[in-house]
Amino acid sequence: MPASNHLSLDEIRKLPIGEIAALPADQLALLQQDAEAAFEAAKHLKDWLDGAIALRYGDRAASARAAEDKDTGTVRFDDGPVTVVADLPKRVEWDQGQLVALVERIRASGEDPTEYVELAFKVPERKYAAWPAHIRAAFAPARTVRTGKPSFVLQLRKES
Repeated sequence: MPASNHLSLDEIRKLPIGEIAALPADQLALLQQDAEAAFEAAKHLKDWLDGAIALRYGDRAASARAAEDKDTGTVRFDDGPVTVVADLPKRVEWDQGQLVALVERIRASGEDPTEYVELAFKVPERKYAAWPAHIRAAFAPARTVRTGKPSFVLQLRKES
């Protein structure tokens, strides 16, 4: 249950970040919960609005793409005083097994496969961690570890 002196998200917008950081931990936890709820509500509302816009303009965008003889990409059209920019991105996926076979065929014919494809090697971290030490040591110079953005979830404990 929120404390009576619980600050609102609107109130903390006006505070310097140092003052917010100095708030009691339970207040930070409640503010984090409020922010998460507000974010989810805003995301849901945006998804709902985006759905309505897609319903209104989806067929018109598809017709405009067809008129330009393309399946994907950006088209523009006007609706009264508004220019609608409708984008349908292209997401291409390649079957890795088939690509490996094709690269081997290109190599076997005496050509350089890098003229046609980009080759990349990946090592799953779980496999690396499970390798024997001498194999890990051989691969270690090729490995760089970067960190992502830190995150903190503050959970209020229920008092008994």
